[in-house]
Amino acid sequence: MSVEVLNSIEGLAVERRGPVLIVRLDRPSSRNALTGPMIRGIGTAALEAESDPQIRAIVLTGTGDRAFCSGMDLRAFADGEDIGYGSDDATDAYHRLGRGEIPVPIIGAANGTAIGGGLELLLGCDIIVASSAAVFGFPEVRRGLFPGGGGTFIGTRIPLGAALEMTLTGDTITAERGYALGLVNAVVEPDAVLDTAIGYAERIAANAPLGLAACKELARLAVVQPAAADERLGEWQSVVFTSEDAKEGAAAFIEKRPPLWTGR
Repeated sequence: MSVEVLNSIEGLAVERRGPVLIVRLDRPSSRNALTGPMIRGIGTAALEAESDPQIRAIVLTGTGDRAFCSGMDLRAFADGEDIGYGSDDATDAYHRLGRGEIPVPIIGAANGTAIGGGLELLLGCDIIVASSAAVFGFPEVRRGLFPGGGGTFIGTRIPLGAALEMTLTGDTITAERGYALGLVNAVVEPDAVLDTAIGYAERIAANAPLGLAACKELARLAVVQPAAADERLGEWQSVVFTSEDAKEGAAAFIEKRPPLWTGR
């Protein structure tokens, strides 16, 4: 499969592999800590994926084997840099990604440790593949802060007791414990993280776009707002079950051929 390297900004590299957009945090010397331009760059990539029907999945990863992301760049913050609080469309898209509101499926490839804002970024992913060497945590309370970028919602992914333990103590957990708690979907050797994540992305990308968007929204909504999810279920049924893709899926099954999805 051909690889297309797209425009990159400082600290971020973006490439395209068929229907998969790979977004890589690329500041290994700073443990891939997030700067304002990186946040806007991630948001811009999310906007591109939303607007391009040929992009069917996003893989979010980091450079190196030490860290996926260590969170906010504290040096940049101390210097007064705007770290993710702008009002532009790209920054808004970054925060929508963190809330799971980007309709395109997102796979997190945690090549290393994710703490603070790095773990919050992973929580915006729908599936997480973790390096066996990775650890995860929210150390904010040890610095007079709290996980203000959505980390306090980690209880929607793991049991409440474990969520409180992580946020109140500031302790980290291993990738294996993260798997046992349901935080991550797979734990693999460090050199297999990206390939495993791309494998998930390609399997997802082979499915019908409207059905994927419905599954993502409804599954997430059902955890926090069951009544709203029930209402949206009816709306999605009327869209998906009358779509051209629904007809194509049935026809492809009968004709024993791969379906050709259009997202309509």
